[in-house]
Amino acid sequence: MKKLTELVRGIRHIQDPVTYNLNAYQKLLGKVNATKFESLSNSALQALSAELKILARAGAALDDLLVQSFVLVRESARRVSGLRPFDMQVIAGMVLHQGKLAEMQTGEGKTLAAVMPAYLHALTGQGVHILTFNDYLACRDAGWMGPIYEFLGVSVGYIQEKMSVAARQRAYAADVTYVAAKEAGFDYLRDFLCMEKEKIVHRPFHFAIVDEADSILIDEARIPLVIAGDIGEKEETVRSLPNILRNLKAGTDYMVDPYESNVYFTDSGLVRTEELLGCGNLYAPHNLELLTCLNSALYAEALLSRDKEYIVRDDKIELVDEFSGRVAAKRHWSRNLQAAVEAKEGALSKSQGKIMGSIALQHYLGLYPQISGMTGTACPAAAELGEFYGLEVVVIPTNAPCIRMDSMDRIFACAETKNNAVIGEIKRIHAKGQPILVGTGSVEESEMLANALEREGAPCQVLNAKNDEMEAAIIAHAGEFGAVTVSTNMAGRGIDIKLGGADEVDRKRVTAVGGLYVLGTAWHDSRRIDQQLRGRAGRQGDPGESRFFVSLEDDFLKRYDIASLIPQRKILPPLLEGEAVDPAVAQAALNGRKMVEGFLSDIRRQLWRYSFIIEQQRRIIHQKRQDVLMDKAPLALLPAKAARQFSSLKTTMGEGALQKLEKQLTLYFINCCWAEYLEYMTCERESIHLVTIGEKDPLTEFHRIAIETFDAMVEDIDAKIIEAFEAIKGKDDFDQLIIKTTGPSSTWTYLVNERTNDFGKISALLKSAFRYIIQS
Repeated sequence: MKKLTELVRGIRHIQDPVTYNLNAYQKLLGKVNATKFESLSNSALQALSAELKILARAGAALDDLLVQSFVLVRESARRVSGLRPFDMQVIAGMVLHQGKLAEMQTGEGKTLAAVMPAYLHALTGQGVHILTFNDYLACRDAGWMGPIYEFLGVSVGYIQEKMSVAARQRAYAADVTYVAAKEAGFDYLRDFLCMEKEKIVHRPFHFAIVDEADSILIDEARIPLVIAGDIGEKEETVRSLPNILRNLKAGTDYMVDPYESNVYFTDSGLVRTEELLGCGNLYAPHNLELLTCLNSALYAEALLSRDKEYIVRDDKIELVDEFSGRVAAKRHWSRNLQAAVEAKEGALSKSQGKIMGSIALQHYLGLYPQISGMTGTACPAAAELGEFYGLEVVVIPTNAPCIRMDSMDRIFACAETKNNAVIGEIKRIHAKGQPILVGTGSVEESEMLANALEREGAPCQVLNAKNDEMEAAIIAHAGEFGAVTVSTNMAGRGIDIKLGGADEVDRKRVTAVGGLYVLGTAWHDSRRIDQQLRGRAGRQGDPGESRFFVSLEDDFLKRYDIASLIPQRKILPPLLEGEAVDPAVAQAALNGRKMVEGFLSDIRRQLWRYSFIIEQQRRIIHQKRQDVLMDKAPLALLPAKAARQFSSLKTTMGEGALQKLEKQLTLYFINCCWAEYLEYMTCERESIHLVTIGEKDPLTEFHRIAIETFDAMVEDIDAKIIEAFEAIKGKDDFDQLIIKTTGPSSTWTYLVNERTNDFGKISALLKSAFRYIIQS
């Protein structure tokens, strides 16, 4: 236990997580610029690449090959694609090669910068993964950069969700593979369930470059990736509950906390619910499953809203990612909550089945011996990036000075006042022809604002999760003279809006009126998300402006009840006059926002401490299974522990068949026991806080339970193998056992959305923190 505690506490720490000094890189850049390959023929460049590959695979240090390899990529890119990496891109490539994180602003060419270190590490033949935010970017970037790699004799592949096993194997066998981070994680989970080594798609991990690194490494990192097997579970209980709940009254039968993060039954509500269900005491042991389903259904009814947290499309529930504003592909809520929302909306349901394996992105990324990353908003997350990944952030200057004007946020007392101000600002900007991008907080808000603008004679294009297939066409026009584009966070990251339109034909005219104007109508939990939205304007030295309009009635500010902590005398006058509130209140709200970020960071840290031991155990069980699958671990359990049965069947079935059976039984029961262990520990994690009643430390108690249960599970694997084997009476039993232990008939993957529980855990702490900040 002592050693485990030391490991849990041994989170990596970097003294100074952000570096601005590029002197060391400038010296190396000088060598790169001094090396000239312009006079070499194409065949001479390719021959030099082949020589570097031989040196790298013979064990030469990659640092010694950096100058020549970077110059090779630079010259090849110029010839093949007409793109020549500029100096700051070369420095960014050096940063990535060193296993650090490069902060590069919007439009500064991160995709091209990554080619240089990817090529250098690919020379070893061990494979490089460039982990993207989604499948579209994986395909786009592989197609865009692929010709450069191929010119230099380096193979490139990419992964898409619906690819076959054979296609995935070919893509991962390439020297450089572009793949969405979550899809790479899903492939890792699928490999864990493989019963035949020929179907494994991943090879040993080597080096990864993470695009949009702050989003993947911080925002998405705690989201569990799940692979489930079809066992025909039914959720009829959940589907029957919405009609019951609609007979209950908010404020009487159930209460919602001030932060709209938790909902709970009142005493009278419980009595009324028991009467409606006719179930007797809901807290009786036999009603435990019903009570769990009921709480999930109440949460779905009271706290999850259509066109905010999710949309309904093609009779299916699709979650909306709060960070990107896009449909969160393959994302589910945990446990019964997904079924509860489906029942609420009368949508088609697909059972989650039995969870066969799970890994958080954070732990998956930890499997790579070396990772690096790039993003436009790394500095605000630098402390966590250093703490959890050992990544140092290096800030790369823009190639041309950024001249975008970022105005102070305007905060209004109520939503109506804010909306009127937003519409007035849009009309003012639109009147002079300046293109404007409006970033809203939800699908619902984007559509309401679009309708209001239509009535005011300022028609706009709307981009949200409901019409994401039109994204490319809408963005292509967003920078045109007089364009008004209303979007969710979909336009906040990874979008390149060109002044004057996609072909920039009207660029001078748009530049003359001030470039792109970005207007945000809602704060998000992280300021990084807002900074990404601002970053759509002012790319590569272009002019641009940005400003946020928010109100004390917005979801973010209301969730933490900030308005109730501000003296009414500071709110009432501007409310009556329709003006922004006192700047002092705005500053207090901003300070509160920083506190939110700090508390959410603490939650991630605490969740990491709970998941750490499970991850170590997962690695142990994964290695055990991998050794069995790859025939690296000799199997002798049956001859040793079931000698009489083994000897009896050996004469009729043959020793080879029995050895094959033992391997299949071992793989099968490792999967089954691990799945049962995950389910049990999930329940323990959800109730572990109750040990505080007995004055015990929840984390220490959770670790104790995890260790004891894991040890019992390992013993149980052997016991179940022997039990199944000894039940064989003849050839028919033998054949049936082979069929039974081939695994689930079907599997599917999804992500678990756990954020619904975060705010309830910290709301009381935040309230006292805000009160202290504002009153002081």
